[in-house]
Amino acid sequence: MAGNSFGQLFRLTTAGESHGPGNVVIIDGVPPGLALSEQDLVGDLARRRPGQSKITTQRQEADHPEILSGVFEGETTGTSIAILIRNQDQRSRDYTEIKDKYRPGHADLTFDAKYGRRDYRGGGRSSARETSVRVAAGAVAKKMLRELHGIEVVGYVRQVGDLVAEVPDPAAIKLANVEANIVRCPDGAIADRMIELIETVRSERDSIGGVAELVATGVPAGWGEPVFDKLKADLGKALFSLPAVLGVEYGAGFRVAALRGSQNNDAFLPADDRTAHVHTASNRHGGMLGGISSGMPIILRCAVKPTSSLPQPHPTVTTAGEATTIATIGRHDPCLLPRFVPMGEAMIALVLADHCLRQRAQMG
Repeated sequence: MAGNSFGQLFRLTTAGESHGPGNVVIIDGVPPGLALSEQDLVGDLARRRPGQSKITTQRQEADHPEILSGVFEGETTGTSIAILIRNQDQRSRDYTEIKDKYRPGHADLTFDAKYGRRDYRGGGRSSARETSVRVAAGAVAKKMLRELHGIEVVGYVRQVGDLVAEVPDPAAIKLANVEANIVRCPDGAIADRMIELIETVRSERDSIGGVAELVATGVPAGWGEPVFDKLKADLGKALFSLPAVLGVEYGAGFRVAALRGSQNNDAFLPADDRTAHVHTASNRHGGMLGGISSGMPIILRCAVKPTSSLPQPHPTVTTAGEATTIATIGRHDPCLLPRFVPMGEAMIALVLADHCLRQRAQMG
């Protein structure tokens, strides 16, 4: 199976399945001398783990990371870092009755088409369970970026269903604002309504989608490679690699389709007391011009689909192509957004860490 590695200089390779013994990541490219311990990883893993609140799946996983290599006496050695996260609360029996049925919205059909076989227990390799080690690797990338450049990556829930948060200045949002409620929305008033909507949807044996917004501040101007390795292209690939993502935009995104050039362009301003370098009056370009960072906050949004596994019956076919119905009785999130936020942050951090090292390698 190809496609399990990501990045060039800051590079990770993952392995593991939803109902296997665990998931593992190997990270290459972390500079030596970075203070790192398992405690540095547990914060983001706790934000991603199942069973954390009444609006997430009730699968119980501690998601404790075990650093197996690459760290000695509390610091990175410059060699490969291996991190293992064990699975502890698999209930494979929940999937026995549907092992010969294709779940709508899942990768069951396409895995069979590609490999001629699949792991029906929760989706195997296509399950979002594999993102646990991505989040662990992202925590390493975040720490590196913070210590080298003061870069911070923060995500939050911008929309659930038709409920949209008011966020006047995305770059001003801090982690504490996001973690103030279980839906991870910095707009407290709309957060309460989002939680109520998710609980209603769960009671109706259904699910709901939404939008996560992801912001990176402190990124210097000049990161990214023209043409095929544009920073926006690598960020787009990173976010699209996450399960359930059906759309990615940055800056003004699809709103630019209704604007004129005179309305969309960001005017350049000279350095002043607030900003010590050339900057723009607005940030419709989302922190990237020509695929290279401009020094303004990098702002992206992901459209995340409703959870496909539903306990209510709906039509499908068997692996033999016969019509039938299916109802998935496993433990699933009624809304993926609250647990998606740290996954999105991780992928942003991994891309920025890679381009950080690529910029240093090329330009010194």
